[in-house]
Amino acid sequence: MTTARTISIWMNADDTAKWSVTDLPSHDLDAVVVGAGIAGLSTALCLLREGRKVVVIDKEGVGAGETLRTSAHLSNALDDRFYRLARQHGEDGARLAAASHAAAIDWIEALVEASGKDCGFARVPGYLFAHDGDASDLEKEVEAARAAGLNATLLAAGDALPASFGPIIRFERQAIVDVGRYMRVLAEEVRDAGGRFLRAEIVDIKGGSPCTISLRHGELKARTVVAATNVPVHETGATYMKQAAYRSYVIAGDAPDDLPDALIWDDADPYHYIRRYVDADGVAKIIVGGEDHKTGQDDDPEAYVRLQAWTREHFPGATHFTHGWSGQILEPVDGLAFIGRDPDHENVYLVTGDSGNGLTHGTLAALLITDVAHGRDNPWEALYDPARKPVRSAGEWIRENANAALQFRDWVRPADVDDPQKIPLGTGAVLRRGAHRIACYRSGDGRLHTYNARCPHLGCVVRWSGEEKSWDCPCHGSRFDGESGAILNGPTSEPLAPMELDPK
Repeated sequence: MTTARTISIWMNADDTAKWSVTDLPSHDLDAVVVGAGIAGLSTALCLLREGRKVVVIDKEGVGAGETLRTSAHLSNALDDRFYRLARQHGEDGARLAAASHAAAIDWIEALVEASGKDCGFARVPGYLFAHDGDASDLEKEVEAARAAGLNATLLAAGDALPASFGPIIRFERQAIVDVGRYMRVLAEEVRDAGGRFLRAEIVDIKGGSPCTISLRHGELKARTVVAATNVPVHETGATYMKQAAYRSYVIAGDAPDDLPDALIWDDADPYHYIRRYVDADGVAKIIVGGEDHKTGQDDDPEAYVRLQAWTREHFPGATHFTHGWSGQILEPVDGLAFIGRDPDHENVYLVTGDSGNGLTHGTLAALLITDVAHGRDNPWEALYDPARKPVRSAGEWIRENANAALQFRDWVRPADVDDPQKIPLGTGAVLRRGAHRIACYRSGDGRLHTYNARCPHLGCVVRWSGEEKSWDCPCHGSRFDGESGAILNGPTSEPLAPMELDPK
């Protein structure tokens, strides 16, 4: 099971499953990396190169979390705007953010070149345009980006993109990659360097000397643990109140002839992002994402339709849309990921808060954690410290946490339906039975699958996602499979509890 029902355009490295074992001796291990996405595998490879013995644990396999649900932009022109990052982290912080993401792209490029494999990596320009044609924010951003060390130029309408896009900022030396092929190469590098893969589900991590890793079935000990699971599933107060979960939607179709080989995005909220991709058959595709909304809130079955309409408006030659998928994005209140020591657990390191730049955040995490774990200074450590207090983003912190608290009103709201027979096939709804809320899904064969609708994380009532056939928590973004109740996304460490549907 992946984290969603929709299918992305990227190849899934299913054949890597044969490298995994389902059991390991429970005696002390050296370094355990939890999560086989880009953050976990990159970190595992860096630790292996330092002579560490590394085990990668994942319940599903390589890239099965959020990594293969990305649009695979590689950019240090961050979408949170450098004039905002400078305000939140200072000008030095903005420069370090740009430099760290640039270093991540360089590391990916070097790995691809050393492997000799075709991973679809290429250096391309990036273009930012104003969604409403107002260039005032672009003028602020180009100055802030230059101050942060980027090669950025404000161009007049029609200079690089069609004139209909208006003025744009051009950023040099951005990049693209085929993330499916890249993950296969990255996993091979980990294997060939001596890394081991364990297929298991983590339910808790406790720091110490050694750390304890609790599995759904069993327990392991390790000297060092890296939690690279997109959002931590163990008990840590370091991050979950400082970031919010969003769903982002992506479509792919045949590319128009005038689509440049570039990254393109706008400054709308939510924003749109575009890139070109050539598939294994040599067919050029356009990949377009956007229509973000908070996970569990504003369920929107028209998201893909609107994305197609927006794409045709800006690229009339785009046709034959073949793919549509969504992914989970963790938005930190101050725009940058949380990477480094878990302040609540000794010898445990965190990687979370991708902020829409998951491939570069995940890669730079490997470089940063490897330095910190070996006692070396790293100039990015304080910038990404999970224990940092986002003082300059207090307003956003208050808004996000007030929004989460507001979702508890679902306990006093009327049920979605009063009779399970009213639930159509392939659909879910929340019912009331006294003080209880029951998440009820009717599968295609007509069977009802019923669970306690209380999210095990902090007790919000889950809501139905029609796009992904999942139960989503509107408070902190935990997600569960509609039919089985199994965990799709944390921070919950427990699945939905089965509950009988008694008559009224």
